[in-house]
Amino acid sequence: MCGITGYFSPSGKFKSSHLEIANTSLTHRGPDAGGLYTEGSVGLGHRRLSIIDLSESANQPMVSANNRFVIVYNGEVYNFKEIEIEIKKFRPDVKFKTSSDTEILLEAFSLWRENIVNMLNGMFAIAIYDKDNDALYLFRDRLGIKPIYFYWDDKDFFFASELKALKAIRDVIHLELNENAIPYFFHLGFIPEPHTIYKNVYKFPSGNYLKLNKHGFELISYWEPASKITKEILTDEVKAKQQLKELVISSVKYRMISDVPFGTFLSGGIDSSLVTAVAQSISSTPIKTFSIGLNEKDYNESHFAEGVSKYLKTDHHSFNVSQQDALDLVGELDHIYDEPYADTSAIPTLMVSKLARKHVTMTLSGDGGDELFMGYGAHVWAQRLSNPVISKLRAPINMALAMGNNRAKRVANLFKSYSENNFESNIFSQEQNFFYETELPLILTNKAKDIISYFPELKDLKRKLSPAENQAMFDLNVYLKDDLLVKVDRATMKHSLETRVPLLDYRIVEFALNLDEKLKLKGKTSKYLLKEVLYDYVPREYFDRPKKGFSVPMHQWLRKDLKVYAEQYITQAMCERYGLVNWNYAQQVFNHFYKDGLDYYYNRLWLIICLHKYMELNY
Repeated sequence: MCGITGYFSPSGKFKSSHLEIANTSLTHRGPDAGGLYTEGSVGLGHRRLSIIDLSESANQPMVSANNRFVIVYNGEVYNFKEIEIEIKKFRPDVKFKTSSDTEILLEAFSLWRENIVNMLNGMFAIAIYDKDNDALYLFRDRLGIKPIYFYWDDKDFFFASELKALKAIRDVIHLELNENAIPYFFHLGFIPEPHTIYKNVYKFPSGNYLKLNKHGFELISYWEPASKITKEILTDEVKAKQQLKELVISSVKYRMISDVPFGTFLSGGIDSSLVTAVAQSISSTPIKTFSIGLNEKDYNESHFAEGVSKYLKTDHHSFNVSQQDALDLVGELDHIYDEPYADTSAIPTLMVSKLARKHVTMTLSGDGGDELFMGYGAHVWAQRLSNPVISKLRAPINMALAMGNNRAKRVANLFKSYSENNFESNIFSQEQNFFYETELPLILTNKAKDIISYFPELKDLKRKLSPAENQAMFDLNVYLKDDLLVKVDRATMKHSLETRVPLLDYRIVEFALNLDEKLKLKGKTSKYLLKEVLYDYVPREYFDRPKKGFSVPMHQWLRKDLKVYAEQYITQAMCERYGLVNWNYAQQVFNHFYKDGLDYYYNRLWLIICLHKYMELNY
């Protein structure tokens, strides 16, 4: 895992001095080594966290054997040994100088150019410069596990692993607030691809590669989930379970390739327990596992992780943290995430990453199971709200529920009327207690409202998806990529820790896309087939409990320790200073939470706090 930076600047706008500043800002992503390459209008920068081949010869930027290509690369390609075999078929006399996947990638590109991307199984953000043709290539992995941000003003191009690298040279690119991103943030709690909080700065699309030269750039899609949906689905449970189990074993085995100590994040839930169980079954020694628990009883599930660890006989490390430990991180979130970001589960993720880094350099995580195998309540709601009878009665149901208790009032928002084009995003938004679509014009001023564009409809599919499947596709394309994977990447790399996600092997994703949804959501059992695979390793009674997320008691903190944030950032003066939030409606949100006791309004409060806090720190 590393950090990369680079530019293609025909006008000379970007220089080596800018690259050095940007690259230095990413030292936390790669504390082991750093390097720069510049030639003419091109510059490439790299910060290295050594995972495979720890020698200096594997440092980057790396130049190909024929001296034509230069690479900087963030991530891991797990099947690099198989690719090496293919290279030797065409170049039997090839002599590799390292045992790194970087050199394999570079020499494969020398042979097959951009076609190599279809050969890769891994997580990656790759930049390769072709000296002979004065062309820059950029590749991002299929699921968007590894980040790339880029600035483009129709002439000059600058890219980096994190926005902070671009912020470090903001004197030359003059970053301006992108007001178009704010409705997305208030609706979702994060800013989705391709948008960022800055104008002319974009999130590079997952499953795409780019070719850039003096004539401009061409962006090409090489993989997308919708294109992998087949006409037929897998309905045979016995066959499906066997296939899934084999895929998970293969994926975990790939991701255990490492020249440094590694372990797993173990929350005690389904996904992390499955990854840990498979890893332990492969390993000849106890796997190191890591969990944390908050001292607040309702938010401490570390004993579940300890139970699974004891059964699997892992080398477990558990750390209970105080409320103050967690609160101390709140002030760091803006610097770590670089743009407004409201997912408070980043706090425990940062904590467990810090704990793990004391023992290992790489971890495995269970991310992806919920999105692929229907683990969220949103999938049930999508089916329920699509029922024609319920759809017709939406308005009266909303009115009836709005007269009930807090829980009923919260559920009432799911029955509000909204555009069918935003069906999935509204369900997600209300599951998270954010601002629903028709609420955005009320909370945002004319400067920011009414500019949200609809999420693209899935077209030309080989089969019609159910409402739950469409909701899961939204989770995969938007929530997973631009919230959950961002959370894990920044939290782990803050502590120079690489994290790999076995359940997001593209082979498992393609399998799940074409699995009968009755084997995902069976009756009231979510993630059914994934659980059945897990129960081959750990008895089901270890998981006989309601599902809980990796969360913190933010609604409690905002009533006590963090109330000062609400009083500081949700004020008329703050609203007027930045002109983005409507004070009258913000005041209503404040009063609903603090005076009316509507606890579920806490995330709406947190969105306003995050935005104004970000504005105060950056403008």
